[in-house]
Amino acid sequence: MLDNLEKITDFKHGDNSHQGASLYKTESMIDYELLNGEELSYKNINDMTTLIQILSEFYDVNAAIMVKNAMPCGAALGTSLTEAFNKAFDCNPISVLGSCIGFSKILDTETAKKIHLSDFELVMAIGYDKEALDILKKKPNVKVIKINTPLEEVKISMAEEVKITPFGILIQDADRSDFNKDTFKVVTKRKPTQEEIEDAIFAFKIAKHSKSKAVVIAKNFKMLSIAQGQTNFADACTWVMTYACDDTKGSVMAYDGIIDTVDGIHIAAQARVALVIQAGGAFNDNIITKNCDKYEIGMITTGITHHKM
Repeated sequence: MLDNLEKITDFKHGDNSHQGASLYKTESMIDYELLNGEELSYKNINDMTTLIQILSEFYDVNAAIMVKNAMPCGAALGTSLTEAFNKAFDCNPISVLGSCIGFSKILDTETAKKIHLSDFELVMAIGYDKEALDILKKKPNVKVIKINTPLEEVKISMAEEVKITPFGILIQDADRSDFNKDTFKVVTKRKPTQEEIEDAIFAFKIAKHSKSKAVVIAKNFKMLSIAQGQTNFADACTWVMTYACDDTKGSVMAYDGIIDTVDGIHIAAQARVALVIQAGGAFNDNIITKNCDKYEIGMITTGITHHKM
């Protein structure tokens, strides 16, 4: 299979030091430039992939996304990039250390100063103010990436996902599904506010690019906590609520799949969550909805799942 592909580079190693790894060219590659730092690693490419996928969801607003081990650990929108950065960093100040950070707009000087005071392995943006770039270059070990492909075109470029297994090569279409007005429904007696709906959409898009089963808690366009890679929805709910603590009052909870048990709704009620967004379509949807009504929680069903293995 690889004989037909053009190799771009060999990495020092893959996930582990004993694993060889390489990067090959494809027809729909993202165009980027390395403006500072050492050559990119196998891990960097994985993190940049998650970054670009999430940023492409928010190309028209000020977004700051932080990724570690190809999983989002901080995410926020703001009236400025600096506000978005502060909110995203506050999500998990420990996990974001040594992570990769991406921005949906041209990076300004004020935000660059914030980055310089912290510890990031890689910074990615669609462009940089001259002074902002000079500030970032003061740390020679920080890799600075400029994305030349317009973010709104990223989804178009992601055509297929390929995975080589011992049983053969798995190929599936990229998950480019977005919200559909025909399936996006409020199914509870409590109707969410416009602000809650916008938070729910933001949280659901973060969950889309997280490891399933992903539960995201958000408020005011800020991810408060995230549980991902779990095998049980209720366990994910318990973890995410515990981490977010008292901040969950009036927040929204997004789940990347179909809620088919009331356990998570009970946990959300205890945490005083205001709105739940999920795919819907379980055999016991009426029971899930009745429990939301019981606790006066609003619920939106989207009609689409975003499972990511």
